[in-house]
Amino acid sequence: MKLEGLELRRVAMPLVSPFRTSFGTQTAKDILLVKAVTADAEGWGECVTLPTPIYSPEYTDGAVDVIRRMITPELAGVELAGAHMIGERLEKFKGHRMAKAAVEMAVLDAELRAAGRSFARELGAVHERVPCGVSVGIMDEIPQLLDAVDEYLDEGYVRIKLKIEPGWDVDVVRAVRERIGDDVQLQVDANTAYTLSDAQHLARLDEFGLLLIEQPLEEDDVLGHADLARQLSTPICLDESITSAQTTAAAIRLGATSIVNIKPGRVGGYLEARRIHDVSKASGVPVWCGGMVESGLGRAANIALAALPGFTLPGDVSASDRFYRTDLTEPFVMKDGHLTVPQAPGLGVAPIPEILDELTTWTEWVPM
Repeated sequence: MKLEGLELRRVAMPLVSPFRTSFGTQTAKDILLVKAVTADAEGWGECVTLPTPIYSPEYTDGAVDVIRRMITPELAGVELAGAHMIGERLEKFKGHRMAKAAVEMAVLDAELRAAGRSFARELGAVHERVPCGVSVGIMDEIPQLLDAVDEYLDEGYVRIKLKIEPGWDVDVVRAVRERIGDDVQLQVDANTAYTLSDAQHLARLDEFGLLLIEQPLEEDDVLGHADLARQLSTPICLDESITSAQTTAAAIRLGATSIVNIKPGRVGGYLEARRIHDVSKASGVPVWCGGMVESGLGRAANIALAALPGFTLPGDVSASDRFYRTDLTEPFVMKDGHLTVPQAPGLGVAPIPEILDELTTWTEWVPM
């Protein structure tokens, strides 16, 4: 397999409602798509960068630049035995995992479409459908949040995740737990908003029977997470700190995490995500699939990943209408709190041309 070129495309997708976390508020998603073109097939990748480096050091303009000036020349003229070679060829470039992941995803999609194999089969999926959790952002007041949670439960979501930050945590979680009862799975996500000095305050969350508290401290503070884990009964789950199978193994060994959130874009792609799954499963650590407000392209791949055996907790693989009234692909519709794993070749979905054209704000062909 030899690449003929990459098409870079940015699309602007309005969100159904603003999505606020401890690091900012999104009202629309500016998504960078990558289309890999070979002689036999085309494949799609989705880059999960944000416009500014507030979630990670990467950002969308930077991803465009590194794909255009570094990644494409490195892959030009190379005979690829498979998408697994993308990571090997790009290893010399430090970081830029989200950009690398988007290219690898596109090449893998093209490879699997040509071979007639699905993402689910390639990654090792064992389930035909996966349970859906929903991530609920920070809001202006608790009654507004409770109304939103009620709606999501009425829609069938089996797990609620609340974004928290200092000043929007204990009272909020108490109110939600009282509203939904003890039987609904509930977890919180801090997106690095706290420090170890907040341990006593965070310990107040223990009474609510949470599945986990996600990434309370800065991503570099792995030892701090280990210290915090010894002070809480609520399990610590790492997100931003997990960047590879190697960092996963180290975090588990240090006792910094007892649950792992796997976001393929954050770790460099779906093949590395599978390795993280394997390391965690071998250590007896459950994993779940995190979300980055993906379109139907990234959502399809995430659903396939979440069907692997080690994904024993509901992930952020919500239905399309959680974030978008109009998705790039045929919408993913939840049934009985679950989404069906695509089984068609490659991602199993593709952009709808007229919708893609309508939402496109920029495109560039990068030949090889």
